Amino acid sequence: MHEWIPVSTSPKGRLALAAVTEFGLRPFDEVTVAELSAAAGVTTGALYHHFGSKLGLYAFVREDVEQRLLDRMEGALAAGQPDRSAAVTSALLVGLDFAVRESFLRILGDPPAGTDHDRLADMLGRTTAPVLGQVLAAAWRAALTAVAEGAEPEEARAAIAALMVQTPLSG
Repeated sequence: MHEWIPVSTSPKGRLALAAVTEFGLRPFDEVTVAELSAAAGVTTGALYHHFGSKLGLYAFVREDVEQRLLDRMEGALAAGQPDRSAAVTSALLVGLDFAVRESFLRILGDPPAGTDHDRLADMLGRTTAPVLGQVLAAAWRAALTAVAEGAEPEEARAAIAALMVQTPLSG
């Protein structure tokens, strides 16, 4: 087992599981250290001991959740769509479905807290163009936020599909 994967019954593991749930459902700023600690059944001191801060805990779980998202999206990009535009749209839809299914709407729908590095925009920018990657990441996150605020997932899927992404770079 890798060191960074917490055992779910350990205090660190329970904090990580609580954070995935809480940050998945609510924006970073609305989740408190006390709520995270209570949900994990630990003291606030345990949170600070294991993660240094609420932001440290958020970064820990965000990295894991985001890597799972990117793995799925990169798989969709590599799945042999007839053209890159179709592949990008497919990847965005696969990512949307994953975030909805796993209740990761807020943790993935909000831009990364505490950093300017946006791994989703970077991945999309490598596939299309850097600025287009930023625009697509923002649109994708807006679709997740809409679902988090009550829109039907099918409406968000239709909005993503309607983007009709044009990839300016060749193969």
